[in-house]
Amino acid sequence: MSHPLVWPGKYFFYPIGNTPAVCLTRDLPPEDTANILLLGCGDPRHVLLTIFSELENSSRALDFTCCDQEPGVLARNVLLFTLIVDGAPQDAVWSIFYHLYLNPEALSLLRTQCRKLINASASTSEWRSSPYGSFLRMATDHTLAELRRHWALYEAMQDLPPRHLSTIREAFSEAFRLYRNFDGVLMTSARAAGPLIVHAATASTDQAKNYLKTGTTFFNPKQVAAAKFLNPTCAYSLAGEGCAVHYATDPLAAFHSAALFGNAKGQVRPADAVRAAQAEFAQWCSVLRHSLASSSPSPRIRFCLAEATALCRALRAFRDSGSLSIGVPVAQFKTQLLRLSSEEYLQEQAPVVFNVIETSNLIDHIALLNILIAVIPILSPSPSSVLYTESLLFRDRDATKEFANLLYGDIGTVGLMLDLCPIDYLSGFTSRSNTHELIAYKLIGKEDTSQFHQVTTWKRPSSCDSDFRLHDGRIRLPPVFDNRQLGTLLFDMYHAMFEQEDAMTFMRQNQANLLKAISTSNLLHYMREGFAMLLRLVRERLRIPNTTWLEVMDRFLDLEEADQTMPMNTVNRNDLYAHLYRQGVHVMDYFKYERIPTIGRFAGWEVVPPVVRVILSVPREKIDAFERAIRTAKVPVATPPLHCDIRGTWSHNIFNAVHVAFGRVIATGTKSNPRVLFEEDPDGWKGDMPLVVSFCLPSLLLARIEPPENLRICFSVRSTTGTAMLIPALGLELSIYSARLMDEEHVFVVPESSLPCPDFEEPSGPLLRSGLDTLLREIGTQELVSAELDEQCELVQSLTTKVRIEDPRVKNDFGCNGAMPQISQLSPCIMRLSVSGRSQDVVFLFPVVGSQNKLRLARKSLYIEVVVPISGPFLKPDGMKLNPFPIVGTGKTLHSWNIHRLSLAQLPVLDPRAPNIASWLNAHVGSMLSTRERSMRKKHRADALMFVKDTIHAMFVRATAIQGGPSARRVISLRDEQTNNCDTIFFISDIRYDLQAHTMVCDGYVLPLTHDIMPKITSFLGGLVLGNDTATISVFEGEMQAWKQLIPAFVERCRTWEHGENCEYLARKQVPLTLEMEVDPLCSCGRGKDVDSLLKVDEWKRYAPYVTRIAISPLFAVSYLETIGRDPEAHKCSVCRGRGKPKLKACSGCAKVRYCSQVCQKKDWHRHKPQCKA
Repeated sequence: MSHPLVWPGKYFFYPIGNTPAVCLTRDLPPEDTANILLLGCGDPRHVLLTIFSELENSSRALDFTCCDQEPGVLARNVLLFTLIVDGAPQDAVWSIFYHLYLNPEALSLLRTQCRKLINASASTSEWRSSPYGSFLRMATDHTLAELRRHWALYEAMQDLPPRHLSTIREAFSEAFRLYRNFDGVLMTSARAAGPLIVHAATASTDQAKNYLKTGTTFFNPKQVAAAKFLNPTCAYSLAGEGCAVHYATDPLAAFHSAALFGNAKGQVRPADAVRAAQAEFAQWCSVLRHSLASSSPSPRIRFCLAEATALCRALRAFRDSGSLSIGVPVAQFKTQLLRLSSEEYLQEQAPVVFNVIETSNLIDHIALLNILIAVIPILSPSPSSVLYTESLLFRDRDATKEFANLLYGDIGTVGLMLDLCPIDYLSGFTSRSNTHELIAYKLIGKEDTSQFHQVTTWKRPSSCDSDFRLHDGRIRLPPVFDNRQLGTLLFDMYHAMFEQEDAMTFMRQNQANLLKAISTSNLLHYMREGFAMLLRLVRERLRIPNTTWLEVMDRFLDLEEADQTMPMNTVNRNDLYAHLYRQGVHVMDYFKYERIPTIGRFAGWEVVPPVVRVILSVPREKIDAFERAIRTAKVPVATPPLHCDIRGTWSHNIFNAVHVAFGRVIATGTKSNPRVLFEEDPDGWKGDMPLVVSFCLPSLLLARIEPPENLRICFSVRSTTGTAMLIPALGLELSIYSARLMDEEHVFVVPESSLPCPDFEEPSGPLLRSGLDTLLREIGTQELVSAELDEQCELVQSLTTKVRIEDPRVKNDFGCNGAMPQISQLSPCIMRLSVSGRSQDVVFLFPVVGSQNKLRLARKSLYIEVVVPISGPFLKPDGMKLNPFPIVGTGKTLHSWNIHRLSLAQLPVLDPRAPNIASWLNAHVGSMLSTRERSMRKKHRADALMFVKDTIHAMFVRATAIQGGPSARRVISLRDEQTNNCDTIFFISDIRYDLQAHTMVCDGYVLPLTHDIMPKITSFLGGLVLGNDTATISVFEGEMQAWKQLIPAFVERCRTWEHGENCEYLARKQVPLTLEMEVDPLCSCGRGKDVDSLLKVDEWKRYAPYVTRIAISPLFAVSYLETIGRDPEAHKCSVCRGRGKPKLKACSGCAKVRYCSQVCQKKDWHRHKPQCKA
């Protein structure tokens, strides 16, 4: 596992989701097959909505792999799917899945269905041949066995002895007892109302309180009284038997209620909200049944019972080696190894790489970098591939610092290094709203909220370039970093991850919010094993050869060994070194050259490997004593972090990568080659077998540092400010149990191998794969792109690439006649270099600021170097500002890169007669602008994106008359202020609720007033333009060009048609087709199609052959981008990474690098002198 071990405190079961459902194919073109991985999948709401959102005529194959470590979640999900497919009564299905208490009819149906499932799941082969096996698949045999066990528990629970059943009933009664009298506002399901969150607060709170009270969504007293039987599906979880359902569970949180509250003619009652959710659920179920019965590819849903990162490692290993098992347990406290099904992965070839990975809110539990380390290797290289991360926890009042803190580095730098970046970071906007949450919490007085829902979409940064993708560009080589700079960057990330292990550093860095920091100090997410995995990922992504990687690691280790600011690193250092070896990242010199004496536990060993595994058997009575200490502590210690340590008479080393399970260790093998077997306690937490603890360490520590007889192996609580309360019970060492190394009854030592790490060739040759693209290459060959960091090794200062001149004419003119090259930026990632009438498209791996380019000319060696800074969000020019709304794809599979897709037919329509539209819609659409943009508008500064947002706001205002006026105007013409010309008209047929994005969308048609179309409509256009239904909106400097780029994106997101063989986009390799006035930026593929809504309006019918359907929605500011800058106090010494003695001083020669002292400056002068003089 890549997350530190914690002792589980109060365990909560989440049988149903706590955020609204989303469509998982919202960023894929409709033609792409969808291989979707859901990690921490929870209930099946996302799967159901994704299937529901598919186009009616779609032939796309949907393949879902759903992973969760809670068997109760997966058992319920499969049960639900089979009930839906079998056509069970909808009311009973709702009750079984969402209620804690059931009426007799629902309970009878549940038991009958469980018997069906038990009979169908006696073996994997029987399951596959059952009526459900064709679309409900099992990734491992263990998964099916565990689900079958749960179905048997569900079926048998009602037959338990009365006293046993009474105990379970008491647990159900206690589950919500503390919260039944809560008199505040419960916002869990109000979030599902999006922009109407404030309007939904009262009804949602009343409904939630009713659920806490009755365990049902019933409001009829007779129905409540009839639901008297415990729902067995809520009684069994990893917490054991009882009811561990989370106190904030709310069935309505998964459904979308914006349309209910937005279209309401009067007060919405809680029962109305329930009926609306049930209606949405019924729609999902109906479409699922239809999709399975249709002739088109049926969706396939695969289940895997495992911890999320463990499954990712297993899938990657199978992809790389074909191995079905790599010896990784399915989860902590389990010894069952994760073994993929041979039928599923060898015979059926189930996906092991995915173009959609959804991670729920796992970053709140195992942290962002651990997620990225796990999923990046199994994310498909396709340009449309997407990763979704989601957070509910609000950690920092400054959102801009929070996101950078999650990455322990600059977003752009880490994005280039890992080849994955948030799309809204590059775009400077998002089409998904969460501004309603900020507004709601301010209004109800919860500015210090602990929750804020943030969804982030990640894609490969080079995939944003429309020109590169339309020309079928393929990158062959990753960027190259300077070895010293990369080693420094990685050390700084390491330092940031672990510096707060030291109590003094922790107190100093958290002075501003000390109480909150102490209360969360046990929530530790990183350990040295995870950092070693990060290093391995970085090396693999950058394809760094062995000799080069040694230089990177030398720099990293020089800094790590010299650092004096992390006292706790000295006792954790050997943990790091062991995992560098295990991950195949680096072998320390003393691992190679120091012979380990065969004494102590190594006596009789033929070969002692550099790293061994120590296994400690902790008696159950010691665990019981530890749990008593937790319960009786003066201040509750909910989830104390644990580790192992080795203590001698003077030495101490800590190891955090610990795996535990209840059971018995059995020694096998021989004296020269010891091995162990493990017998798991069948009763787990309720059994009486020991807790078996294992960890890896350098073998040198057991034989060279101190005599083996002096060493103790300890299982301990990690020392934090939050665990100090356990010192009276456990002592200063916080030891749960310790045994002498030589105690062969409780301590076992076995060899540990390392993972193979492939070597890579020295990067050379062309940057791009040859023969596949249509980019211009008239001058010569473009070589690799190198990245230079700034003096702090934090930000990417520039990207550099070399073009080798090979064309004879250019060789002569450039090399002999002094021809001067010209360069300009073509698109976010492409510069066009021209010499002597020849042109070359120069490609970068990240959006760049082309206007700040530098050229280095080598006329004798015949090459040209192009140097450019990387771009970022709105504060930097060029980059994605050249095309903020790119259309990307290959062939006919085009889609908008940063504006999510919509299935308009499935979106509810805003009722224009609803009485309270103005009270929320104007505020919602107006929330697009950030504080920065409002200031710019107030100062009359030009910014195309700000102008576009204002125009979109005006469209909604005119189309709904929410700011007064005689009536809504559904025909909108854009008039360019500079030319006083109008060449674009929109027909707004409906305003719809974009439920999953918590915003609104204008469903309409765009009419380009081009020279070709005007003669055909001139006779009747005047009546339309001058009519009462038309509003003219002025657009300002640069805005009309932005609309020419935006209109294709708004069209692509909602298309139900396919691009044809004669598509102008494909022929010209360009989207939009033009930025010029009175010329159509769109291809003709969608013209005159899907115009049913237009035909309903008599005055609009005649325009049907010339319009294209469009979906216009707000573009919102990005919360974590609105403050950009670097604290000068954060600068570090270029040599030792210290903060200064007492402060840093810049080099007097170049003023670029900083030193903490003259000692460091002198030490660095040999290296820095050539750069300084240059």
